[in-house]
Amino acid sequence: MRRLKPVILLLCFAPLAWLVWRWTHNQLGFNRIETVARFTGDWTIRFLLASLAITPLRHLMPGWTWLVEYRRPLGLYAFFYGTLHFAHYLALDKLWEWSEVWTDFTLRRFFIAGLLGWAVMIPLAATSFNKAIHWLGGKNWQRLHRLAYFSALAGVAHFYWQGKAAMLDPVIYAVIFFVLMGYRVWLWMQKRRNKAARLKARPA
Repeated sequence: MRRLKPVILLLCFAPLAWLVWRWTHNQLGFNRIETVARFTGDWTIRFLLASLAITPLRHLMPGWTWLVEYRRPLGLYAFFYGTLHFAHYLALDKLWEWSEVWTDFTLRRFFIAGLLGWAVMIPLAATSFNKAIHWLGGKNWQRLHRLAYFSALAGVAHFYWQGKAAMLDPVIYAVIFFVLMGYRVWLWMQKRRNKAARLKARPA
């Protein structure tokens, strides 16, 4: 699988290529502004959830240690598509009307959640290289990158608070997120139990 890593990561651009093709061939429906917003938003949260799924999968499949190599790249792709999503909102949806943008980001929880989810990814993307781990220290780096949990939660809330009826996708994303986080909580509890058992077993 490691040999396929460049191919797999290159395929992460396939959604963007498909979107560009549909845009240039007028295949985005009547309201292409909304279609592009939904498309880039979907792929942002998909990549973010995929990056959060690496740790549970690595524990459930002990032989799949190579998955760790994909965690940071998937997070970076989430930031990439999230930035496209945000740029599309500013440039094509709002046409750089800053008064409307200000209203959205101060009064509407849907937009506030989306902005927070994207903003939190900025320091994560900025410290995604190996030297950042050395500069920050391993533990501090890990603490910082736990903000990915908040980013995913904000993304789920952003999607859910759209207020559109009969949409199953936000519910699916929310279920996946809480399952992934629930598994992490379970792992943390197991580690605490094991640590307590080892301390208890030590001779006085």
